[in-house]
Amino acid sequence: MDGRSHPGTAALHEGLPPRMRDAVDAFAAHLSGERNRSVHTVRAYITDVVSLLDHAARMGGTGPSDVDLAVLRSWLARLRTAGAARSTLGRRGAAARTFCTWAHRQGLLAVDVGQRLASPRARRELPAVLRADQAAALVTGPPSGPGAADLRDRAVLELLYATGIRVSELCGLDLDDVDRGRRVVRVFGKGAKERSVPYGLPAEQALDRWLRHGRPALENARSGRALLLGARGGRVQATTVRRVVDRAAPQAGLAHPSPHGLRPPAATPTQSD
Repeated sequence: MDGRSHPGTAALHEGLPPRMRDAVDAFAAHLSGERNRSVHTVRAYITDVVSLLDHAARMGGTGPSDVDLAVLRSWLARLRTAGAARSTLGRRGAAARTFCTWAHRQGLLAVDVGQRLASPRARRELPAVLRADQAAALVTGPPSGPGAADLRDRAVLELLYATGIRVSELCGLDLDDVDRGRRVVRVFGKGAKERSVPYGLPAEQALDRWLRHGRPALENARSGRALLLGARGGRVQATTVRRVVDRAAPQAGLAHPSPHGLRPPAATPTQSD
């Protein structure tokens, strides 16, 4: 077996039934020879496959053909119960799928059962949301620079905080989407769902300065009806908005928050959003 430097893996490998042990060795040769994988990669794959086959042997299996979907799922369930992180489960599941595909092509598995194994979804951590006083310090901090870009940046920060909309939604706003008389923006969110979102006086003032003095300075043939413009006159990009937030944070004496962090707590989605 190649890459069996870990004593625990080596011991498990030696304890496997002969047909399983032979399959592991052939798979290792395939990875290092035909696939030209690094020693580190081969070692990682073999560690996971030996763990899988050891589990299958404990369930009564004697060869690769005894690895079925039930074995795969119970193996991952045992690892999860032992405290394995989702990233670890995802890596081990990927190694198992690669092995099963190879074993199926070699005639060692009648069905490529690994393709029926769902990958564990990584937990999506929500960014930290600023307190109201922190967000206020961010949007009222000193200007980031002179001219139209500064007026645009101030409007970006104020609108993000006032409305709680996503960066993609902010970038997608057109002039016609803003009802300044009612202080409402029309937003097209996920699934093309339309909603109206109110905003307050500070955002209106920043928007007014941008529309009167900033946007006309940047507007050109590329601008169309976009509300917020980039330096070359086209619609502002999400990367620009993130740079605006990132640049304004230290000026306000804050750690670098994400644009999501400007969303008021009431606008912050749940984990499933």
